[in-house]
Amino acid sequence: MAVTGASSGAGRLLAGRLAEREEVKKVVAIDAHRGDVPGVTWRVVDVRDPLLSNRLSDVDVIVNLDLERSPDLEPRERRTHNVRGAQTVVTAAAAARVRRVILVTSAMVFGAGPDNEVPLNEDAPLLAEANTSIAGDYLEIEDLAANAPVTHPGLEITVVRPAALVGPGIDTVVTRHFEAPRLLTVKGSTPAWQFCHVDDLAAALELVIVEDIAGPVGVGCEGWLGAEEVMEITGKRGFELPASVTFGMAQRLHRLGMTPAPATDLHYVAYPWVVDCARLRDAGWKPLYDNATALRVLMDETAGRHAVVGRRVGGKEATMATAAGATLAAVGAAAAIRRARKRRRV
Repeated sequence: MAVTGASSGAGRLLAGRLAEREEVKKVVAIDAHRGDVPGVTWRVVDVRDPLLSNRLSDVDVIVNLDLERSPDLEPRERRTHNVRGAQTVVTAAAAARVRRVILVTSAMVFGAGPDNEVPLNEDAPLLAEANTSIAGDYLEIEDLAANAPVTHPGLEITVVRPAALVGPGIDTVVTRHFEAPRLLTVKGSTPAWQFCHVDDLAAALELVIVEDIAGPVGVGCEGWLGAEEVMEITGKRGFELPASVTFGMAQRLHRLGMTPAPATDLHYVAYPWVVDCARLRDAGWKPLYDNATALRVLMDETAGRHAVVGRRVGGKEATMATAAGATLAAVGAAAAIRRARKRRRV
């Protein structure tokens, strides 16, 4: 078995878990640099290297966990790494006669919207927007997975979709939402927060491999948290804005280069995208973390950091930016109301 991205995060955890299983004869750890996982065979290679197939001659299953998620990465650079990496893994696996490829994406592919069911079925349609966001990366990987059986007959592809990841080293649009002085909510929405600790993701992937669970597979804590529970756990107050003001302002800031993520990324902190984990549950899997504990882990990890609309800033700057944003939103909303009243008088 092989694991890419094995020097850190969920890849490191999974490689270590597999190495401890007696029935697993050999674990190949693949990364651009050597890690510290004992009991594995290290093969130092960039996951995008076309010669990757030469390193997979004795592998029957490969899990791709070499993914870039940071909002600070230039979108083209991030997409090149994520999509080309997944494509190279699939192509190399087919060339080396690997039986099965497991591609890790995200439950973000379902999209986040006010009308989403809570929870979403694992086979629900993928409604995320195919844009330059990280969700767009995941959609391209999902397209690759869907087409692979035609392109590479005989190659099994399983997609695993974790909820919002938390844990050491995780830096995403979602984790940065909780670095803000106050938590943004959209007027009329009913947030539902679900998390997935990297320990649970590694354990779930181990079960998917050992029990040969077919996908797509959702991974996350059981249930979800509402807005009041989140504010109680984080100790942060929320501030509510109309959707048109929130997303319109965020998109303008993004176009000006002031924020790293497009406005659609804010959907994932405003609307629900909770996924049911039925396939894992039916296999007897239970997460170690519940949503409340996972959120506390996230708060510990982000302590001392400050972000506004995904952009890291200093503490005073964050407070000022939040206050300014709320003021601008209020002014914008008032102006919209005045325009509407004028139209009614005409």
